Amino acid sequence: MKLIPSFSVDHRAIVPGIFVSREDQVGGSQVTTYDIRLKRPNIEPVIDVAAMHSLEHLIATFLRNDPVWKDEIIYWGPMGCLTGFYLIVKGDRPSRELYDLILQAFRSVQDAESVPGATAKNCGYYLMHNLAMAKWYAAEFAEYLSENKDNAKIFAYPHTERLITDDGQAFFDS
Repeated sequence: MKLIPSFSVDHRAIVPGIFVSREDQVGGSQVTTYDIRLKRPNIEPVIDVAAMHSLEHLIATFLRNDPVWKDEIIYWGPMGCLTGFYLIVKGDRPSRELYDLILQAFRSVQDAESVPGATAKNCGYYLMHNLAMAKWYAAEFAEYLSENKDNAKIFAYPHTERLITDDGQAFFDS
């Protein structure tokens, strides 16, 4: 099987940040998937599941209510590896253009008094939330983004190089 694009990124070199993961045409419109990475894969502990769930609810609500961005947001959801989130947006903006939005979204978590939609009626597992830990992770990521605003590494994916021999054989690093 062909390796999918998200697996062509060298996860050993990913740092927390905001990255363009892929760009697609859907129904004649451009959409971009962003990798909002909070943790270094395979190095840092992953985000607690209940806190991840709370961050999903809190930030999805923030994004879909932002007066400038709400009509551009298609999806916000957690990565299966629990190191970050995917954000799908209409258009093809570079990662840096999302910096202020993402920073504001994570800072907004500090003001939350409850998790939106955390009821049996509104959520598939409403008992699995942890607002206190969500606030901790959000503050950690917001501080990191603030400290690294001018660091180009937080906006550029480290792609894995695949060497091709003269006879067309692909070498994959181990």
